[in-house]
Amino acid sequence: MATTFAPIMPLRKAIGETELMWMMALLMALNAFGIDAILPALDALAADLSVEGNARQFVIGVYLLTAGIGALVPGALADRFGRRPILMGSILVYIVLSLLSAIAPTYDMLIAVRAAQGFFAAGIIALPPAIIRDRVGGDKMARMMSLIFVIFLMVPAVAPSIGEAILLVADWRAIFGVMAVAGVAVGAWVHFRLPESLSEENRQPIRVGTIARNMTRALSLPSVVGYVFGSALVFGALFGFINSSQQLITETFGAGDIFPMVFGICAGSMALASWSNSRIVERFGARRVSHTALFAFILVSACQVFFAFQPEESLWHFVPLMAINMALLGFIGSNFGAIAMNPFFAIAGAASSAHGFIRMTTAALLGGAIGYAYDGTARPLALALLASGLTCLVLVLLSEKGKLFGPSDAEAGMGTS
Repeated sequence: MATTFAPIMPLRKAIGETELMWMMALLMALNAFGIDAILPALDALAADLSVEGNARQFVIGVYLLTAGIGALVPGALADRFGRRPILMGSILVYIVLSLLSAIAPTYDMLIAVRAAQGFFAAGIIALPPAIIRDRVGGDKMARMMSLIFVIFLMVPAVAPSIGEAILLVADWRAIFGVMAVAGVAVGAWVHFRLPESLSEENRQPIRVGTIARNMTRALSLPSVVGYVFGSALVFGALFGFINSSQQLITETFGAGDIFPMVFGICAGSMALASWSNSRIVERFGARRVSHTALFAFILVSACQVFFAFQPEESLWHFVPLMAINMALLGFIGSNFGAIAMNPFFAIAGAASSAHGFIRMTTAALLGGAIGYAYDGTARPLALALLASGLTCLVLVLLSEKGKLFGPSDAEAGMGTS
């Protein structure tokens, strides 16, 4: 009788929770670096490519918008073919289009390439929550996502300084080259270390009806819809700050020489809050923590409106309040995301894509409108922060049927799968 042997496969140590969190965070950080590193170079880019006024912000806004639209695609494909191949394809596109951005001869061409990059590389931001949801759910997922956000937010905190350092030795085009190098490094790590997390029994067929049904369910479940749309609004206000931050700090407050430091303080506060959230969320529950943070966000936003309408608002009124509100978003974002994803273990890819689509497109459109409304003051941003916080509260109340500060998943006896 003939004897058959199983093919010998190279042994690879299983990826641990800590390595997985760092990997997912740095994947998402590729997206953040592609946005924030170019901020110090907007003046040089605008001068080089003959861009006038607030139109310079489109290099940021179009990337955010198309990334949101593109988020509809990778999740459905990843639910059928697995997370790894779709993620690797997204990273490859990110690398190639970063290089094309570096050599774009005109602003229109640069905008077109950035739009394509946001759309086709959307998997790097849409798939990490699905990969985490494949392993855990509930408040444990909220804790892991908080730790991921700590690492992820280190990049926005330092990206403008990296961009500024690159400008000391090269022009703005080199920033896109560094983006490509970062994509190669993270892509190699994913290729060699990330196992497939989607089980065979949870693979979904590629049928338009099935995909539409899964995404519709992910966006229509009453208990989560307020968290998806509510987080889209508050992050839209944050995107408004990102879009207009360079002009606000440089023109309104006359502090262009310390722009990277100011931006780093704000983004760093968000990272610190995410770390704090990871320490407390499993004890108190994602709902209690995020609902408390939302009320504080509204209160701080009201203070921002007050100071923005004073005749001589100073940088040192603006920065502490903006940093506090960004810190509060560190308690809101990952918790809202975990609450919204928890019911969708079997269709995590489709749910992640659907939620990412709503969050990113809504936030990008709102952020673009806020940034384009920049009038030389912080008033448009302050009003948008307050309005988004209040509307978010209404949406969460609808999802929770008027009852806030609910128990943790452990107290409620909820499972993670």
